[in-house]
Amino acid sequence: MPKTAEDGSADTAADAPKPATAEEQLIREGDIAGDYLERLLDLLDYDGDIDLDVEAGRAIVSIDGGEDLEKLVGDRGSVLESLQELTRLAVQQASGNRSRLMLDIAQWRQGRRDELTELGKRTAKDVLDSGQPVKLRPMTPFERKVVHDAVSKIKGVNSESEGEEPRRQVVVFRSGG
Repeated sequence: MPKTAEDGSADTAADAPKPATAEEQLIREGDIAGDYLERLLDLLDYDGDIDLDVEAGRAIVSIDGGEDLEKLVGDRGSVLESLQELTRLAVQQASGNRSRLMLDIAQWRQGRRDELTELGKRTAKDVLDSGQPVKLRPMTPFERKVVHDAVSKIKGVNSESEGEEPRRQVVVFRSGG
């Protein structure tokens, strides 16, 4: 006999909570991250608008619109990277799931993405012209991925990462065929 809920209705499998879809989980991650970052901004007495999005299988959180936000980016994004890791840990603690959340502050990552895309294309063309491989300076995982993506769009060249963190760098070379 099926269990009866307190209101007298039968409790069936159809009434059980459905597991969240991947997108719903990412939206929840973004919400947790947004709440965490909002509290942080309040503590620092910084203004900023927090925008949440889901893109390419990850939660994207952006903070824009405040005067002092550049301080939260730091030299070459060092403070931003640290805040991203702290935010990921806050999400993991609240949700129990490891997060791949991406944080951007004052559109720094977008500007950096544009610069690195240009660097990747220019380096790929230099390698095609000279035939010699080019090793770029050490970069963060985010920076290396952007360069690899840009190089992959140029026929006749490939790229790979070599070395150990934090000195890992992209090498661009001619394709074998």
